[in-house]
Amino acid sequence: MSNRPHRKFEDLKVGEERVSPPRTVTEDEIVHFARQYDPQWFHADPEAARKSSFGEVVASGVHVLAVWRQLDHLINSDIDFVCGIGFDTFRLKNALRPGDTVYARSRILSLERSRSGKPRGTAVTYYELINQNDEIVLHFESINLVHARET
Repeated sequence: MSNRPHRKFEDLKVGEERVSPPRTVTEDEIVHFARQYDPQWFHADPEAARKSSFGEVVASGVHVLAVWRQLDHLINSDIDFVCGIGFDTFRLKNALRPGDTVYARSRILSLERSRSGKPRGTAVTYYELINQNDEIVLHFESINLVHARET
């Protein structure tokens, strides 16, 4: 079991930005994920998907979010999150296609200490998943509770 993340609410700064390493998505990965979790024909059937609006299989929105989460964990797993409590302005802007190489970027927009008296605060963070052509694949704001130090 890994150690608990060390960065607390007080360690975060508005404007702080982090960028993940790149990750390439394959057709096999897209099809395998789709067949298990989102078996729509244009995600799960390469032959049929050629006749879709996309002209090939594309990752489902659930898969896009999973790829973002995997990359975000590489750059923000040192933050001691309580949990996420919501997404705002969630948008899938461009398809995630076989062979695309993407990276995640995060930027803290606001920080507010809890008024409940509990040792935590709320961090609103803007997240993006960006492809090799500098096109945004996914973007949203996430509201997260973060553990604070006992005062």
